[in-house]
Amino acid sequence: QVQLLESGGGLVQPGASLRISCTASGRTIDSEAVGWFRRAPGKEREFVAAIIWRTGIATVSGSVKDRFTISRDSAKNTVTLQMNSLKPEDTAVYYCAVKGVFGTILDPRDYVYWGQGTQVTVSS
Repeated sequence: QVQLLESGGGLVQPGASLRISCTASGRTIDSEAVGWFRRAPGKEREFVAAIIWRTGIATVSGSVKDRFTISRDSAKNTVTLQMNSLKPEDTAVYYCAVKGVFGTILDPRDYVYWGQGTQVTVSS
């Protein structure tokens, strides 16, 4: 069993930066990938980014690719999402998740462990 705890969310102005983190406990992450998803009010859950745990190879959604970066610290069992040039449309609850063995990194149904989420609000 893996417990995931997101942190670092908050209220920022448009154009600001924010870093959110996801720390795993219970056991060391040794899955295929860890991903970030977000859900804005009234919208479906959306893939943001994922990182292959063993290699560090990252995939970032085209909608945020030029502004968001995902990274991992294996020693700390932590995945971080660096978000720059934030826009109001980035406002959402951001969730980290650990992917299972099968499926793709883009599909939330292929992730088996989820955190509680952290709220990111971009507003002036």
